[in-house]
Amino acid sequence: MTKPTVFISRKIHDEALSLIANECDIDLWKHDEPPSHQLLCNRVSNVDGIISNVMDRIDIQFLEVASNLKVISQIAVGLDNIDLVEATRRKIPIGYTPGVVSEVTADHTMGMLLASAHRLSETERWVRNGQWKIAFHPLYWLGSEVHHSTLGIIGMGRIGEEVAKRAKAFDMEVLYNNPTRKPLIEAKFGIQYSSLASLLRQSDFVSIHCPLSEGTRNLIGAREFKLMKSTAILINTARGPIVNARELYLALKNGAITYAALDVTDPEPLPPKDPLLTLDNILITPHIGSATESTRKRMTMIAAHNLLRGIRGDSLIHCANPEALKDQ
Repeated sequence: MTKPTVFISRKIHDEALSLIANECDIDLWKHDEPPSHQLLCNRVSNVDGIISNVMDRIDIQFLEVASNLKVISQIAVGLDNIDLVEATRRKIPIGYTPGVVSEVTADHTMGMLLASAHRLSETERWVRNGQWKIAFHPLYWLGSEVHHSTLGIIGMGRIGEEVAKRAKAFDMEVLYNNPTRKPLIEAKFGIQYSSLASLLRQSDFVSIHCPLSEGTRNLIGAREFKLMKSTAILINTARGPIVNARELYLALKNGAITYAALDVTDPEPLPPKDPLLTLDNILITPHIGSATESTRKRMTMIAAHNLLRGIRGDSLIHCANPEALKDQ
């Protein structure tokens, strides 16, 4: 009996590959660089399933070519790279990996917050560049205090909740903005709901944890930077396009805010000559919020199980569009 064929758009853990290989023939993209959209489309004309990555654009063109596709299994929580509406119309379930990334991404967020507050990136470069010519000086490299400061969280999903929990351990006051209020989380952690404008005005740190959508694209731009404190620090570990990159550059350069820490950018990766890279008052990491050995392994194992279940016609462990399975 012929096995189903699946395309895997990046190398994944051997255990996940072995699990898939027991039931499927695998076409694995072995390069570190992601396939171009055209190459991606060229590889999926006859596949039954795909394990995708946030850098893979799964649009109408892709879905028309992949006419045999039974399941899309993404190694991520965010799905903004996938045309969810069109996939659902075609009765293709989409697997994803929620929950498993929440704690590690919150850890990374707090790491970026602390590094920004204490200017770790700037001072580390200063030392490495041989500029450390002055011993301890009372007025050099002054940063921002974290304890008793105010953190504004935009998006109170699982990651936002984990960030709030960690922030309270630092005795921070926490405000949050979300499409719906979360009274149970408010009571659990002693945090307060706020309008976005009020949150931006009051917060010493602003951390973004909402999904990317048409409603949140360029959510933070020139108007929002004008509302923020000139001493404020912006942290984004969600999706790059939520922040207008040009307006962020101007805000940092002109002192509208004091610092930014980004684990996600627009575009991604950043070109070597991007203006943001000319600034000292910014910390940029290469989308590594979930990059620990154990977390990435759990993500790939969930993705593998989602893939196999979808090919068999079974319910996925985590399905972003369960309505795609109705009437099947």
